[in-house]
Order: sequence, then structure tokens, then C-alpha cells
Amino acid sequence: MTDQEQNTESRNGLVIPAHTLPDRLLVLPVYERPFFPSQVQPLVVDAEPWGATFERLQADGQQVLGLCYAGDGDENLDETEQFNRTGCVVRLHNVSVSEGKIQFIAQGLQRFHIKRWLHSEPPFMVEAVYPKEPAADKKDVKAYAMALIQAIKELIPLNPLYSEELKNFLNHFNLNDPSPLADFAAAITTAEGRDLQKVLDTVPLLKRMELVLILLQKELEVAKLQSEIRNEVEQKMSKHQREFFLREELKVIQRELGIAKDDRTADVDEFRERMEELNPPEHVQQRFEDEIRKLSILETGSPEYGVTRNYLDWVSSVPWGVHSFDHLELDDAREILDRDHAGLDDVKDRILEFLAMGAFRGEIHGSILLLVGPPGVGKTSIGKSIAETLGREFYRFSVGGMRDEAEIKGHRRTYIGAMPGKLVQALKDVKVSNPVIMLDEIDKIGSSYQGDPASALLEVLDPAQNGEFLDHYLDLRVDLSNVLFVCTANQLDTIPRPLLDRMDTIRLAGYLAEEKLTIAKTHLWPRLLKDNKVKKSQVKISDSALKALIEGYARQAGVRNLEKLLQKILRKAVVRLLQGEKSISVTNKNLDEFVGQPVFRNESLLQGVGIVTGLAWTSMGGATLPIEAARVHSKTRGIRLTGQLGDVMKESANIAFSYATANAADYGVEPTWFDEAFVHLHVPEGATPKDGPSAGVTMTTAILSLAMNKAPRKGIAMTGEITLTGRVLAVGGIKEKIIAAKRLGIREIILPEACRGDFDELPEHIVSGLTVHFASEYRDVYDVVFSGKRGK
Repeated sequence: MTDQEQNTESRNGLVIPAHTLPDRLLVLPVYERPFFPSQVQPLVVDAEPWGATFERLQADGQQVLGLCYAGDGDENLDETEQFNRTGCVVRLHNVSVSEGKIQFIAQGLQRFHIKRWLHSEPPFMVEAVYPKEPAADKKDVKAYAMALIQAIKELIPLNPLYSEELKNFLNHFNLNDPSPLADFAAAITTAEGRDLQKVLDTVPLLKRMELVLILLQKELEVAKLQSEIRNEVEQKMSKHQREFFLREELKVIQRELGIAKDDRTADVDEFRERMEELNPPEHVQQRFEDEIRKLSILETGSPEYGVTRNYLDWVSSVPWGVHSFDHLELDDAREILDRDHAGLDDVKDRILEFLAMGAFRGEIHGSILLLVGPPGVGKTSIGKSIAETLGREFYRFSVGGMRDEAEIKGHRRTYIGAMPGKLVQALKDVKVSNPVIMLDEIDKIGSSYQGDPASALLEVLDPAQNGEFLDHYLDLRVDLSNVLFVCTANQLDTIPRPLLDRMDTIRLAGYLAEEKLTIAKTHLWPRLLKDNKVKKSQVKISDSALKALIEGYARQAGVRNLEKLLQKILRKAVVRLLQGEKSISVTNKNLDEFVGQPVFRNESLLQGVGIVTGLAWTSMGGATLPIEAARVHSKTRGIRLTGQLGDVMKESANIAFSYATANAADYGVEPTWFDEAFVHLHVPEGATPKDGPSAGVTMTTAILSLAMNKAPRKGIAMTGEITLTGRVLAVGGIKEKIIAAKRLGIREIILPEACRGDFDELPEHIVSGLTVHFASEYRDVYDVVFSGKRGK
């Protein structure tokens, strides 16, 4: 050992000459990044399994150890393939064992290559070879060294950690020594482990410095970007903090000068100003004052302050004592209804009667209307027209599918996120206490473990109770007696009876083809052209096309599907306009180009022995219901029912079969026919469930036609329930059933005598062209169907 080497070692206690390094070397794996000869860094390893390695070092009296990069931490101690072949020899300092961990300071000395493995299990031992660095051109080395130093200088201002690393390096190495400089520069970067291992594998100095310079440039770009992001964030934070302090100072100055108030005072004054513009009842004013006093002593940051503030916000937003003036001119009402709705004359008359009563009294209150009819007949739009007629605000919300009574009566204030019910919200939105509120789809209201909204509506829709409606959130009595409630439903069967008793029912039947044609020409088509900014001269549709559209594509009771079809025609027409056509005419000849083939065909009524056409009512409107009877065999007596019949229709079929059997002789049937016949009664369209009490006389007629082997007269339909004694009972939906019959071209109908009053109330345009027979006993039905007697 030379004197210079001895002096260096004695001064620093860190440098060991290369010729003193051992050929047999114990090695440890390092993860995530390799260790470099220029590094001095504390390391920690697990005592198990690496304790044996340190015990072997102590036994051999060595202070040097090999560190090899072994990937990103997927430890597999049974395989030596995880170790890279080039590692770094380190000298150990301050080795200590504590809590299952071995801590030591590692000082990088020199690269080594693994020549071969001497022990392939912990403690790992290898035969090491120490590569010599080949000579390089001094000018090139100096140029690369200056480039590295310049890059390090640019990194230091961007991150203080680089400065600390450089100080540590200068304490042990000379900055003018290029090899340690290159290793140091690589070690301070945050490059990935595999890229750093390439540097460690590279022994030639110039090539190594070239790789390191690339890593430094990438590091410099990342550091600059991080610095820019950090500066931008700091600027924003500084700006926000400055604005915050300035605002706080401004608030204090304004309070001192008396030109501003704190948040609590501002809230109290705002709520008082709102209430001064209203005319609340005494109990509401008293509750308001109590809550204001509570708010005045609460801290603004407390949870109770937020709850109380929200409550006062709602109380002061309800329009206590604020009313709009009703417009009760019947002529104006008729004009608005005629403008917005074609047909429905009976419904308009009923609404005008309702308004006339209000005009006679001078006010309208305590009224709950229920509009019942198939989809698309204009129930919702009629509600809007009523509001416009009266000059009242209109608010609509759907109760279909509602399962929580809190939607009606509100949540109690003890719950987080509590809110008033929909009715209080409606009053807040419309800002008057006498609006028209529409409860849509009331027949589809639900119930669950959270309560029964239908029961909650009993108080709302009862004129004797809704003057003191109690909302759970406000916990105050709210007067709803001046509200005009308009409810809509498709059917009455699913509405709870106590709720139905509180409402005045107005039925809206479906439209005839003539009425649909008028609606399409005067309402639907002009509105679609206007909404889509299409000129009348650009797209024209003929009356014949509209008639074909109604008969072949839109036979539903309402006009909603008709409107969709007109939209489809207009969309396709606009496409053609954009493609260069000047104008488009839609006729019955080219209608299928716009809407495809007809959905409904012109089908003739089923005729023959045992086949009779009945009339039925559904939530979609009226419908014809053909019923077929056939004799299956003569081995045993009985009846089979098919067609997805409900319990009521099954009972009607059994009653019809029993009546026909008991009275067979009266109608000229062989006495033994029913003793031997097994009859199959079928209602076509078996995929559609059917139920109701309207098919009794139809089933009886089909069975007797089969038994007598005599076909009923053509072009006749009937409805009515039958008893075992042959009485024909009343049924509902007369208007819808007659419209369904006329839609199919039937001009002769049999109705129960008890329904004569319902028939007499029908408009002339519905009953015109019809021959109607009224039957009180089944003999009346038999005489018309089989004997040909004429009715009125």
C-alpha cells in the first residue's frame, strides 16, 4: 500500500485499494434500484434470512460485501437467476441488529462481475472479478464531465435533496474524477432500476457517461415540470389565502362602520323581510319568532344552526295568505278548452259546469277532480287548460310508483337531509297558496315498509280536512283548501276506495277516427311543423294519408302513438329535404315509405256457429272481444276454458254454461245435448290476460249457438253480465265499448237495460249510425241474435 493510499484511508476511513478486495465475496440482493460505487447510504435488511451472511462476515473478519440488483422486490431466495451479474462492492460501517432488522451504512467501492456461484443458498457466495476501466480520450471525458456537472448544477436549484447528495459526494470524492462523478450522477436520478443497472453494467467511461447524461436530461425535464406545478399551486394558494384575509378584514371594517352585517344577522334580517311580505296565521308567526330567537343565539358553525336556518328558509318561503285572483268567465273558458282540445265535448261541458258553480259562488275551493281515461287522450293537458282558464299557477308531479309517505307529508326534522313534502314544495315554487296541483298517475301509487302514500293523500284530498294539512317537516298546519287538485288515472280499480270517494270523477273515453283526423290536422301536425321550424309548403300530408295512418297504424284510444308516427314522417321528410328535394307530399300511396307496413289490417269479424263478438273495457280504452265455442267430443259432460281468463271471467263462463244447460229446452236445444257434450270455450289472443264481468251474455250466446248449430246474425256485438236466472246486469265503460265497436265497423249493439241512462248521455256523434238493443233478460238477447228482432 502506498503512502498516499494510507493517508487517504486514515483520513476518511472509507477507501480500500482494489488489489486488497477478496476474490470470494458474500453477496446480498438489493431491490428497486442498484447500488453504485460512489454512494454512501444506510441500508436495512431482515435478520431472517440475511443474519447468516453477517455472521459469516464476522467469522471471516471481513468488512466488505457485494450488493446485486435483484429486480423490483419479488423476492425468491431459492433462485440465483434473480441476481444481475454486475454488482457493487461496499464496505460496512456501524452494523447493528434491532427488532429483527440489521442496519448498516454501505459505502460503494467498486464494480464486480460474478464469475461463478460458490454457494447458491443464503448466505450467497460468489467468485468475483473486478473489471478494469479501459483508457479513454481525455478531451471527450472532460467534455462529458462538464456536461454532467452543468446538468447537476441545473438540478440543484429545483430540489434541495440534490444539494445534500452533492455535499455528501464532495466529502469523499473529487469532482474532477470522472468515473465516480458519472456513478454519482446516475445515483441521484429517479430513473427505473433496469435503466440504472445498464449504467452499472457499463464499464467503459465514455459510454457510461453518455448513458448517465441521457438520464440526467430526463430527470431535469421532470424536475422542471414538478417545479412549475409546485409554483403554480403555491401561487394559487397564496392568492386564495390573500383573498380570504382581505375579505375577513373587509367584513370587520364594514361591521365597525355599520355598513355590513355578520352572517347570522344577515340571515335573521332576510327571513324577517320575507315574512313581512306574507300574511301568516298566528301559530305560524309564533313558531317563526321562536325559531328566530334560537337562531340568534346559535354559533354559525354549529350543526344546529344549519338545521334551524334551513327550517326558517322553508317557513318563510311558503306563500302564507298569498292568493291569485280567479278568472271565472265561462266564454273564455270554452274558448281555451276548444283551442287546446278537439272533441271531448262531454268532458268540456262537465268542466264548464264545475267552473260555473265556482263562478256562482264567487270562488273555487274544496274541489278534487279525477280525470280517468286511456293513455294519450289529453288528461294532463286538460289540467293545464283548467289552470289557464282560472288564471292560476299550475304545478304537476307524478305519484306513480311513490312508496314513501314522506314524499307527501315530509320528513321529520330529526333526520339528516329532511325536507318538506311535495305539496309544500309546490306552494314554494308557485308562490301562491291557491294553485292548480295535478297528481299524475294516481292509480299507480305504491306502498312499502316506509308507509302508504295513498293513505297520506286521504288528508290532502278531503275538503273537510285539507284546510289544516300537517306537514311533518314544518310541523305547522298548512291551508290547502284553496288548492284545486286535479288527479289523473288510467283506471279506477287500483285506486283505494276511500281515496276514490273523495274525488269527483270525469271520464275521458278514446277518440273516434273522425276526431283523430281533426286533432291531427288542427293540433298535432301544425305543432310539429312549428316546433321543428319546417314550412307548411315544404312537407304536406293529405287527408287520405292521415286516415290511412289512423286506421292502419294508430287505432289506440288516444293520440299519443299518432303523434309519434307523425314525428317519424316528419323526420324522414326532413332527411329528404336536406338531400336536395324541394317539397315532399305524403299520401296514402307513399305512406309506407315513411312508416312501414300497416300494423292493423282490415280484418272481417269472425262469423259462424259458436262465434260471437263481445265488447270489453281495458285501461287502454274499449276493445272488441270475440268468443269461440266448440264441441270437443261426446264422451262426457264438461267445459274447458282457455285464453288467460281471470277469475271473474271464469265464473261468468260457468254461469253461462249452467244457464244454457238448465234452459236448453226453452231455446230448442236437444235435451240430451248438454248431457254428452264436452265444450271448449276460448277467447282469442291467448297471450293477453283478460278479466271482468262484461262477457256473460256473449259466452251464453256462443254456447247456445253451438248447441243449436245455428250461427248468430252478422255484424252484431254485445256486452252484459248474466245471472243463473237469466237476468242481464249492468256493466261499465259503455262509451269506450261503443267507440271500439264503431272503430271496427259494427253498427248493431246489445246493451243491458240498466245501461240505458249511460247510453242516453252519450254525444250524438258517437251514437249516430248505430242500432242499439236493450236487454233486461237473456231472452231479449236471444230474440235479437237468432230471431232478428230490431231495436232502437
